[in-house]
Amino acid sequence: MNPILLNIEDLKKYFPVRSGLLSGRQKMVKAVDGVDLQIFKGEILGLVGESGCGKTTLGHLITRLEEPTSGKIFFNGNDIFRYSGKELKAFRRKVQLIFQDPSSSLNPRMSAGAIVGEPLTIHTMSRGEETRNKVANLMETVGLNREQMGRYPHEFSGGQKQRIGIARALALNPELVVADEPVSALDVSIQAQILNLLRDLQKDFNLTYLFISHDLSVVEHISDRIAVMYLGKIVELADKKSLYKTPLHPYTKGLLSAVPVPDPAYRKKRIILSGDIPSPIDPPSGCPFHPRCRYSMDVCDTMMPTLDDRGDGHYVACHLKTGFRLELNPDSSGHSPLPAVGLASE
Repeated sequence: MNPILLNIEDLKKYFPVRSGLLSGRQKMVKAVDGVDLQIFKGEILGLVGESGCGKTTLGHLITRLEEPTSGKIFFNGNDIFRYSGKELKAFRRKVQLIFQDPSSSLNPRMSAGAIVGEPLTIHTMSRGEETRNKVANLMETVGLNREQMGRYPHEFSGGQKQRIGIARALALNPELVVADEPVSALDVSIQAQILNLLRDLQKDFNLTYLFISHDLSVVEHISDRIAVMYLGKIVELADKKSLYKTPLHPYTKGLLSAVPVPDPAYRKKRIILSGDIPSPIDPPSGCPFHPRCRYSMDVCDTMMPTLDDRGDGHYVACHLKTGFRLELNPDSSGHSPLPAVGLASE
């Protein structure tokens, strides 16, 4: 097992919500609500979940774009929220972010070469001709030409813009890259090219990725381990093979059932999750998923499940006991019965 690069402990981020003058009580959006997570050096950890579950906020906390309400993040054993001044600037060289929208993340007034070279200038890593040579090499590394350094963002396609964003993230030779849905705004054919590029760059630059996405098929293609997030909490964490073959959390089962299969002869049984994701302003008591869970029990209404290891590094936050497997064949009423004790066939 590789050493731990990033260790997150009970991390919370609440945003205040402006309410009426007479309310007398300020409400909070619980975007990240008690996350414990480890990222190992050299791995690609996928982070998936529905829109609004807190994935991007978690990425911003890791890169110090947001400050936490409480909790800690240790990078190479050091608490990143204690950094300031020169220490914080040095930390930013080691952790970089690839943004979701390549168009809005690039300054339209700067050329591609200036965008990629800006981190080198800010951190005084190089200057003059040395900077231009480094930028040219980075452009070619991500599949662009050095002749395109003088062009502006509007002269590039969406995939090319994202390549510029990737080159900018690599300019400082970081250890950890947080990729926030880097292919969601791109065409499917371009997505595959960018994913393969990220994989190749991981090997060439010895990178570690936190890959954030809502697309389970994309995450399966690129990740080593996958964390499933729901309403600000991690509900399941496992290696890719275990998660897709034997998911243990009902929410993960529902997500996987919605992934299309490229085989017209195959008929997958869809698991329709009832209701909508609850508001993070007023989350349910107990397990946050219990209002939508067909396996909900009395204990789910009152007690928050802990993220427990069910064996072989497969973690799940669910009150269903160890040894359960979820039988998801609905009965005549359209609901699945509670699973019987013991292992059900997968």
